[in-house]
Amino acid sequence: MSMKIRLARGGSKKRPHYAIVATDSRMPRDGRFLEKLGTYNPLLAKDSEDRVKMDMERVQYWLGQGAQPTDRVSRFLEAAGVKEKADRANLKKGEPGKAAKDRAEKRAAREAAAAEAANAPAEDTVATDQTALDAAEAESGTESP
Repeated sequence: MSMKIRLARGGSKKRPHYAIVATDSRMPRDGRFLEKLGTYNPLLAKDSEDRVKMDMERVQYWLGQGAQPTDRVSRFLEAAGVKEKADRANLKKGEPGKAAKDRAEKRAAREAAAAEAANAPAEDTVATDQTALDAAEAESGTESP
């Protein structure tokens, strides 16, 4: 029997309240469970003591029996100091989608073109002004410092 420590949802619509339970992984989310280990109320402030309550002795027992905590329960256990913090790398999720990548490429191309256009005329006008000055000096026969 594959055991899980997970959340079972309770409460009414838009007012969630979760029980932290030890259950067989084949049971439905809100279905039959073997033991209630604690509660989680996401509506309370993050620094509230009543937000997450767990019977740590029973949690330790079930972990010793081979129960696997879900991701959210693992985070609770890490915060309580029962479990060491695991490295999480969900690189796909943080990566922008195809459309966002296309927009970024177009924006970069536009910015590069604008920067090039801004730099190019400034160099041309300097060169044009210098050649005009040289031509004027040649006609008058004087040199500028």
